[in-house]
Amino acid sequence: MRIAVLRETVLHEHRVALLPDSVKRLAGAGHEVVVEHGAGAHAHFADAAYTEAGATIAASAADACRGAHVVAKVQRPTAGEVALLDTGAALVCLMQPASSAETVEALTARGVTAFALELVPRITRAQSMDVLSSQSTVAGYKAVLLGAAEMPRLLPMLTTAAGTLSPAKAFIIGAGVAGLQAIATARRLGAVVSAFDVRPAAREQVQSLGAAFVAAEVVSEGAETAGGYARAQTADEQQRTAEAIAAHLRDMDLVITTAQIPGRPAPRLITAAMVAAMKPGAVIVDLAAESGGNCELTQLGERVLSNDVLILGPANVAATVPLHASQMFSRNVLTFLQHLTRDGALHVDLGDEITGAMCLTHAGATTRP
Repeated sequence: MRIAVLRETVLHEHRVALLPDSVKRLAGAGHEVVVEHGAGAHAHFADAAYTEAGATIAASAADACRGAHVVAKVQRPTAGEVALLDTGAALVCLMQPASSAETVEALTARGVTAFALELVPRITRAQSMDVLSSQSTVAGYKAVLLGAAEMPRLLPMLTTAAGTLSPAKAFIIGAGVAGLQAIATARRLGAVVSAFDVRPAAREQVQSLGAAFVAAEVVSEGAETAGGYARAQTADEQQRTAEAIAAHLRDMDLVITTAQIPGRPAPRLITAAMVAAMKPGAVIVDLAAESGGNCELTQLGERVLSNDVLILGPANVAATVPLHASQMFSRNVLTFLQHLTRDGALHVDLGDEITGAMCLTHAGATTRP
C-alpha cells in the first residue's frame, strides 16, 4: 500500500501527520511511504530523517499523491489538494465536519474515502487513535504558559530577601483532557488552583491533581453524555453555573477556559459583566475560542483588554508545540492506519464501530450528515 504524507499549507500549522518513527513501522510492515519535501521541517524533522526511516521524498504534493492509496494530513485539504487525490484513495486528517460541507462534497465527487480524525469514538480500543485527547493535552499545557507570560505577577509563592510573594490563584473551567493538563501545569508552576466542571466524574479527577473543586452543588448526574462529553445545559442549569462561576472569578489571577460541546458552539460561561468584576491585571486564556469562546469578549486570535483584564483567544494552540504535538498525532494516525489495514491493503468496513464512526465519504457517497 502506498501512503503519502503531505506538507501542511494552512498558516501557522506546524505539525505533520506522520513522523519518521511511525514511517519506519509502516515501511517495516511492507508499505511504501512517500513524504512531500519539507513536510516535517516545522516539527524539526528533516527530509533525511524520513529517508533513513524508509520513506521516499517527493518534490511536490502532486508527486506524493500520485498513485497513493492513503493520504495523511493534519488539516483538511484545500480544493487544490482534493484535486490531487486519486479516485478510490483514502484521506486521513482533521476534517472539522461541522464546517466542511464544500470539502466533503468535493471529496464525494472525487470518489475519495475521507476519515475525520476528530470523530474517533470514545471507546477503550480507540483510545490510542484519539487525536482530540492527545492535542488537548498539548493545548492545556501551553495555555498556562501563555497566561503566565502575560500576567503581571509570578505564579509560585516565593520567600526572598525582599519579602514573601503570595502565590497566584488559577481557575480552570472545564476538566476534560485540556483542563486536567492545565490544572497539573499550573500546580507544577506553583499556583493555587481551583477548577469547575458540570460532570460529576470530574470532581475526583480535579482533586486527585491537588486542585479545589468549585461549586459542587451545580454538578448534575445527567450532565455527561454516553461519549464522556458534557451535554448542553438547560436554562436553569446555565443560570446556576453562571452564578457559581461569577462568585469565584472575582479573586482569580489566571483563568483557563476549556469547555466545549462537540458539534455545537462553545457555552458562554464568562460575561462582560463578570470580566468587569475581576481583579485588575487578571488574564483569561480561552481555549474554546475556535468554537465561539467561553468568554463573551473573546476574539479568535486576538488580545482583548477590558477593564484591565486581558482576554486571549489563541487559535490552533497545539501547533505551537509542533514536535510533541506531531509525535502524539503521528502515533494516533499510525494506530488508525493499522486498524484500517488487512493483509497489507486498505480495508474499509463501515460496519466497524471505529471505521464507520470516522468515515465521512466512501465510494462516491456521503456516509453521514
